[in-house]
Amino acid sequence: MTAAELGSALFVEVLKARRSRVPSITVLVVMAFPAAAALFIFIVADPQRARDLGILGQKAQISGMTADWPGLLMFATQAAAVASLLLHSFIVTWIFGREFVDGTAHGLMALPVSRAAVVSAKYVLYAAWAILLGLWLTTLTFVVGLLMRLPGWSAESAAGTAAGMVQATVATVLAITPVAYVASRARGYLAPLACALGLLALAQVAVILGWGAYLPWAIPALAAGIDPAQGATGVSWLIVVTTGLLGVRATIRWWRGPDAGL
Repeated sequence: MTAAELGSALFVEVLKARRSRVPSITVLVVMAFPAAAALFIFIVADPQRARDLGILGQKAQISGMTADWPGLLMFATQAAAVASLLLHSFIVTWIFGREFVDGTAHGLMALPVSRAAVVSAKYVLYAAWAILLGLWLTTLTFVVGLLMRLPGWSAESAAGTAAGMVQATVATVLAITPVAYVASRARGYLAPLACALGLLALAQVAVILGWGAYLPWAIPALAAGIDPAQGATGVSWLIVVTTGLLGVRATIRWWRGPDAGL
């Protein structure tokens, strides 16, 4: 695989993404997280308002949200650590699975590039897309806090949260690469999305049992600081990087192999 091949394949992938509504949908989904946080803060800021809203007010209070910067940053951290796992899975499933659902996988082989370049370009698009969404979420979170003039601002806490959200995004990008293999092998959307839900459930169990630092799909939450009792160690990052590389390698091998039928 040469740089020219990768560039050509990436150009095609970006062109397909630009002509689709999926990127815009993911941007709107990310915008929903800060909007939900703002709504919860608006509710819990006034106890009488929470009582007047009934069930919605009760849910806002049960969530543990507080009407200050720590509450907003906590909510944003949880979104970056947990919700992004599913969002990234959706993105990588669409990038890889759509070729088989739309019947365009064979058309890719007409490009004067290797299959390794095609798969690599898809992964580059996925990584760039996911990281930009992570930065978008971080930016929106701070904009919401500033517009609502929340009390309890701390530059140190804000910097720590922003760093944690970025780390969680990078860790999630790496941990989700095996989903692309599932999407390719299953030739569709349902199996990889079901796999993502299973990984999310497994990650939650691992964190509860105190094993989250050793499970790739739980490490993003720990990197974000969602559980102060546990943290992402050097071994954790080694595990998640290894998982990412193995996912890429397995996907490339499958696309090159006879089972792909391409």
